[in-house]
Amino acid sequence: MLFKKGTKLYSIFNNKCPKCNEGDFFVKPNSFRFRKVLKMYENCSHCNFKYMMEPSFFYGALYVNYALTVGIGIIAFAISMLVFEFSLNVSFGVIIGVLILLTPLTIRLSRLIWINIFVKYRKDSSANIE
Repeated sequence: MLFKKGTKLYSIFNNKCPKCNEGDFFVKPNSFRFRKVLKMYENCSHCNFKYMMEPSFFYGALYVNYALTVGIGIIAFAISMLVFEFSLNVSFGVIIGVLILLTPLTIRLSRLIWINIFVKYRKDSSANIE
């Protein structure tokens, strides 16, 4: 099972701490509340893991976000051209619209993916272990 507790995919898609898979990562689970889209907890509520491990840690998530948006753009282009048979100009409009609508989601996913690259799940993570 790809999405079971203890996997990186579980942490990424369920907004959970990468170390213990218990505490929430972002304050608001809804990524489309624009005022709080990037509001994160400083530490995990379960294992007290500090999410911002070093200053500017999440700058690396920009690279992940770039890859996500390129992939989404290619998929949107392919669907608009092959399925709906839109013109090239309309297809570019579709790509821009899709990317603007999904920006809050891709930003959050990129941060979760980035921290999961560096932090390993520990089943024995308990309160106040860092």
